[in-house]
Amino acid sequence: MTVTTTTATRVEPATTAPAKRKATVGHVSFVGAGPGDASLLTVRAAELLGQADVVIIELPEHAALVTNDAEIVDGGFGEDGEVLTHAVRAKLVVKYAKTGAHVLRLFAGDPFTYATGPEEAAACSKVGIGFEVVPGLSSFTAVPAYAGVPLTTRTSRELSVVSVGDSKVNWSAHAGDQTLVLLDAVSRIGEAASGLIDAGRAGTTPVAMTRVGTTIEQTTVVSTLDNIAADLKAQKMEAPAITVIGEVVDMREALSWFETKPLYGWRILVPRTKEQSAGLAARLRGFGALSEEVPTISVEPPRNPQQMDKAVRGLVEGRYEWIAFTSVNAVKAVREKFEEYGLDARAFSGLKIAAVGEKTAEAIATWGIRADLVPSGEQSARGLLEDWPPYDDLLDPINRVFLPRADIATETLVAGLIGLGWEVDDVTAYRTVRAAPPPAPTREAIKTGKFDAVMFTSSSTVRNLVGIAGKPHATTIIACIGPATAKTAEEHGLRVDVMAEKPSVEVLSDALAAFGAARRLAFIEAGEPVTKPSQRRPSTRRKAT
Repeated sequence: MTVTTTTATRVEPATTAPAKRKATVGHVSFVGAGPGDASLLTVRAAELLGQADVVIIELPEHAALVTNDAEIVDGGFGEDGEVLTHAVRAKLVVKYAKTGAHVLRLFAGDPFTYATGPEEAAACSKVGIGFEVVPGLSSFTAVPAYAGVPLTTRTSRELSVVSVGDSKVNWSAHAGDQTLVLLDAVSRIGEAASGLIDAGRAGTTPVAMTRVGTTIEQTTVVSTLDNIAADLKAQKMEAPAITVIGEVVDMREALSWFETKPLYGWRILVPRTKEQSAGLAARLRGFGALSEEVPTISVEPPRNPQQMDKAVRGLVEGRYEWIAFTSVNAVKAVREKFEEYGLDARAFSGLKIAAVGEKTAEAIATWGIRADLVPSGEQSARGLLEDWPPYDDLLDPINRVFLPRADIATETLVAGLIGLGWEVDDVTAYRTVRAAPPPAPTREAIKTGKFDAVMFTSSSTVRNLVGIAGKPHATTIIACIGPATAKTAEEHGLRVDVMAEKPSVEVLSDALAAFGAARRLAFIEAGEPVTKPSQRRPSTRRKAT
């Protein structure tokens, strides 16, 4: 808001009317959200989505793209469910801009390509509201690229784009051999095919229609002008979809890269929190899968914090030779206790630090310190013991180890350290309790095989998932992070299909992808259509073998 100021020595006459302030006018950003995949947003679009005061969307899924506390306004549909006209949308944009807000109008695809952006921008210009346009990837170029269909090649350089919808199209104008892209043509594809054939195109001309392109639900049907209508009906193809007609479609067999990913379209259950699974979700997305997180445990403070308080005081006073971290949660618990006491990493001075694995060592490294001991072999309590030095009363001035752990931790490490001559303060740093059951639709999906795979990252995730949601269906692929987790899964009647060579979620996801790739290849070599595990239904629940 503009503020008028005066100097301290200036006095206005009492009879002078106060100056009228001009109302602050807002600014509008017309932004393209791209064709569907949020990762295809431009850098500028993402930047503005974090700055806007009001975001006017046209698709419900666009609300998830807003990264601040902006007001979200539905600009796609009215209260009666009817699609808003461009005139109504323009009035909506102007209305919010007149309040002085930074308005971001978010479009599917590109604001100025087969969209109402020009009309809405003209309405802003008419009333003196400033605006900017941030282009987005248009679906008519991006979706064919994701389908492996180039729109132009060295020998096919002509391209026409037709928005079909409810328009009357003169198909004779497209009778040549140029590549043709049809928008909004699902319900009229039979009419379009007949019109093109009547205009002189061969009935054998290749056609590819791709729905919900760039998302993991993307589906492409390849046919010809003669057969496309019948093939789409058989496949139950629905809008939104992009259609490409021309010889370029033949290149899909060699160029299809998205729908051929090893886990393409798989729905994978990850029994962890979203925070724990951020990196894993991105990795699985790279393999073409969609992960769904279901927390199976909740981390809580110990019921009696005095034991932890005493151990931390002992650490500061030099009571310990070693501190051993057996999980990222243990690192977090000690760090929180340090912050409570106003301590930092300097409190570890003179102390040797052990980590049960690389992930735990990485968590320690965020403190600015490096673990002295990480297992060279198996990343587990057993692997840590194999590398742990025995107590030597000549070399080790102190014989005590501080072991902050979960309340349900096994005794393997404690017993092993005692066997090596060390005294151990086994301290409950946090409690793990079973999480609340997931929503009913998720439980039903687990039991009925709607998930293609489940990734178990510990024995407790197996026990707790079965406890709060039930046993995964027989068709679901079971992937386990290591032998102990696999054993627990088998004890619960599950057959383990995939096991990581190293106890790492990255290695586990890579192993699952390799399994998916081999499975896909087997279908192709057998001449069968590639299906997901959730699409197959054996008659009996599988048992561990």
